[in-house]
Amino acid sequence: MTTRTQSAGYRLRPTPRSRSRGRPASRVHWDKVGRVTLVIVLFLVLASYVGPGLKFFDAWRDSRSEHASLAQLREVNAQLKQRIASLDGSDAAERAARKQGLVMLGERPYTIHGLGH
Repeated sequence: MTTRTQSAGYRLRPTPRSRSRGRPASRVHWDKVGRVTLVIVLFLVLASYVGPGLKFFDAWRDSRSEHASLAQLREVNAQLKQRIASLDGSDAAERAARKQGLVMLGERPYTIHGLGH
């Protein structure tokens, strides 16, 4: 610093700004308003995930019961495939007819009573 700058009345540090036009100091604390707004927005975002989260949980629970149902249907399917395989034989129609009591041409049906229980 030179003596010239000091003697001319220059200051090295700026002085704080004074309120212009006579406005009073603001009573709104904008940093607090920003934090409260941020918390409210975060809460609303989290609340918007609650409904879809519950629906996802319900769908997951339903899928477990559907898997059990699927296992039962697969068992029934396997049984039906075995039945189809047993009916594909050449004598399948004849066996089914005999179970119903039908006889082939030239045969005579006989019923014997008293052999069973």
